[in-house]
Amino acid sequence: MGIFSFLTQELAIDLGTANTIIIHNDKIVVDEPSIVAIENATGKIIAIGHAAMQMHGKTHENIKTIRPLRDGVIADFNAAEQMIRGMIKMINPSNRFFSPSLRMVVCIPSGSTEVEIRAVRDSSEHAGGRDVYMIYEPMAAALGIGIDVTAPEGNMVVDIGGGTTEIAVIALGGIVCNESIRIAGDGFTADIQAYMRHQHNIKIGERTAEDIKINVGSAMPDIDNPPPDYNVRGPNLMTAMPIEVPISYQEIAHCLDKSLSKVESAILAVLEQTPPELYADIVSKGIYLAGGGALLRGLAKRLTDKISIPFLIAEDPLHAVARGTGIALKNVDKFSFLMR
Repeated sequence: MGIFSFLTQELAIDLGTANTIIIHNDKIVVDEPSIVAIENATGKIIAIGHAAMQMHGKTHENIKTIRPLRDGVIADFNAAEQMIRGMIKMINPSNRFFSPSLRMVVCIPSGSTEVEIRAVRDSSEHAGGRDVYMIYEPMAAALGIGIDVTAPEGNMVVDIGGGTTEIAVIALGGIVCNESIRIAGDGFTADIQAYMRHQHNIKIGERTAEDIKINVGSAMPDIDNPPPDYNVRGPNLMTAMPIEVPISYQEIAHCLDKSLSKVESAILAVLEQTPPELYADIVSKGIYLAGGGALLRGLAKRLTDKISIPFLIAEDPLHAVARGTGIALKNVDKFSFLMR
């Protein structure tokens, strides 16, 4: 660090569909939902992160809540830029007069097109980034889990985020084969909403579906330590009268089955493309699960039973990608070949 090091701030950003995490000096300084609340008349940002999340689904016509990322990519350029800028301000709100130039490493889905990568770069630069580097999410997840990505051996990472599930085989500091599918946490939430509508005639919002997923979400209809039933309140679709329905984890396992089968198929498709020597490494070491989706009860067991390779959940699956991005930031010169 030189004499002018205070003029440059180094940030690692995991720009996720569901949550955005910022790491500064090896510490998680921001961990907020990726959502903004905007005043319709002026286009001014009213709230960002948790404050905006509390407004989600409860706004009147003068306020709208926007999730700037959909399926892992930027869907609303202006809102994304304002959100990144607002979250960076959260790091040092006292420093209003002087904003240091920013050096950022941002992670992106491995299936991103050039246009999508450009959108992330532009948003980051408009939010004050002077040097902006990109790293693919599965590579960042592997670094965060503690895998030596430069070793001449195969490692497989499945990162189930909010918008995308990233599956990649990594060896010698590169992605050998990968698949990025748009079935992940948000898809599971939508499945639960549809199930409640069809099965119980009850209308629920995104936040309630998310609560159901957290409280009784399961990948298998038979798990150890089953959670108690979760009571859901809402309007009956036919009569608009309030009803309360207890939901069991078996029901949610049944309703998520279709989406989870697609994740299994994608994992098998990547394994099919894997060179035999790397395949042997993966079978002996197991496949690592990261991202919020890894916390779904019974998921690792379901995948292990289906694919006959052990699945291991990362130590802190929610923050694995962010921590890996932080490691890449600290060693930008060493890992420059991983960056875009």
